[in-house]
Amino acid sequence: MQNMNISIERKRTDCSALPKGWQREEVLRKTGLSAGKVDVFYYSPTGKKFRSKPELVRYLGDSMDLSCFDFQQGQINTMLLCKTKKARAQFDYRGVRSDSSLVPPIRQTASIFKQPVTVYKTQESKVKTDLKQGTQEKPKQLFWEKRLENLTACDANGVIGTTTLPKYIKPLGPFTSDATTIQSLATALHVSSQPITGQTGSKQTIMENPGVFLNPEQPLIAAVTITKDDVRRQEERVNRARQRLRAALVAA
Repeated sequence: MQNMNISIERKRTDCSALPKGWQREEVLRKTGLSAGKVDVFYYSPTGKKFRSKPELVRYLGDSMDLSCFDFQQGQINTMLLCKTKKARAQFDYRGVRSDSSLVPPIRQTASIFKQPVTVYKTQESKVKTDLKQGTQEKPKQLFWEKRLENLTACDANGVIGTTTLPKYIKPLGPFTSDATTIQSLATALHVSSQPITGQTGSKQTIMENPGVFLNPEQPLIAAVTITKDDVRRQEERVNRARQRLRAALVAA
């Protein structure tokens, strides 16, 4: 409980270093043994009061970086950022390897006694992968269409007729047949949301090292270029198919 004889002065202003609506309050003690001391508090737009920086970090840590925020002054202090980077650099072992088991612990005693500690493992350590927010997409495997080789579509009357590729569409990939190319192209047309351009890399590099130069998001075909004449011919084929369908419906 505060002493009733202590006189205080309050001053509340908007804090520009925090999101809109946040306010900073200074409480100056004018009398008593702690006269002249200034207590700093922060208020959220909903009126919640915060007395320390850790409380602010827990509340705003997901929405903004407070590592260089000076709680007492209510400003962004770049010196705090430099100190934070320096402290991280002292304990950053990523340049060697991220496996923490390679770094022996240090005895936290006098500096002359800081010697590595012998580590005895009772079980094998398991490396945990970093968890990412949001939906996780599985990476697409190269040449997964090869699993569909020697499979054909059929109905009650038997095998459905085969499909042939236009002359300007060339298969690209080691041991890639026409059937695999058609399956790859059909899948890309139905699943992919990006334009179908084919493999933009050179044929030589893709054949030598497909795991590096082959784009799994594109079908297993060489790069293609669609001209206006190609579009016009395709439109004519579509119109002829519609006319045949219309005639069949009228005859029925």
